[in-house]
Amino acid sequence: MSVADWAGMAATSFVAGLLQATNGFGFAVLALPFFLLFAPPEAAIKTLIILSLVISASVAPGLRRAIARPLLLRLTLGSLAGLPLGLFAFSAANPLVVRAAAGATVAVFAGVLALNRARGSAAVFAMRPGRDLVAGAVSGAANALVGMAGPPVLIYLMLGGAPMRTVRATLLAFFTLIYAATVAADAVLFGMPKQVWLIAASLLPLTWGGGLIGLRLGNRLEPGAAATLAILVLGASGVYTIAAVASHAVW
Repeated sequence: MSVADWAGMAATSFVAGLLQATNGFGFAVLALPFFLLFAPPEAAIKTLIILSLVISASVAPGLRRAIARPLLLRLTLGSLAGLPLGLFAFSAANPLVVRAAAGATVAVFAGVLALNRARGSAAVFAMRPGRDLVAGAVSGAANALVGMAGPPVLIYLMLGGAPMRTVRATLLAFFTLIYAATVAADAVLFGMPKQVWLIAASLLPLTWGGGLIGLRLGNRLEPGAAATLAILVLGASGVYTIAAVASHAVW
């Protein structure tokens, strides 16, 4: 990896950490499209999963009282069922397809957040155990394929009308479990190169630095302004990634 590529990933980690601390979500969603510009899909996604695991594991214990444990169990069981499918799809996927899938996921995620914000917090459908399992399975497959476990589950919980504190706490606990399972499965089935661990370790201080600034920024910004900023940043990154893939495919 060149110094320029590492610098690009470092800057991305800083901004993504800032966004995560400001809004409580968004690290993987923002970081992945840009990581894919600076590193091959395998290295980019594995590095992202390691960073996401560390961040989630460090924050989740402080919110353990707000975790909805039955919901967490169902989401985790579903994700473990979907994980092998995502790992298999990733091993056979074209890098351009992976980048396009990541960009599309981010763009759709931003769109759903915007719609949810526009209509308020009213539930679109009732959350049920079977639906929890399906949402978890989609999340597990998405995590293995493009390194983003968050969007499917967060969209499901938001449209299901779950309280935001419960959403945040349960999501962080879920991320810790699914990212840990993904790292373990990757290491056993495909191997986790030493370079990936070294890159992740070198990016972690930048991620924490962005997070510290984001905590202060989040305390000053109104919730509405912070949410609007997140939607704009995520939407722009998703559209940019799709455009870059389309340009590469044409040329």
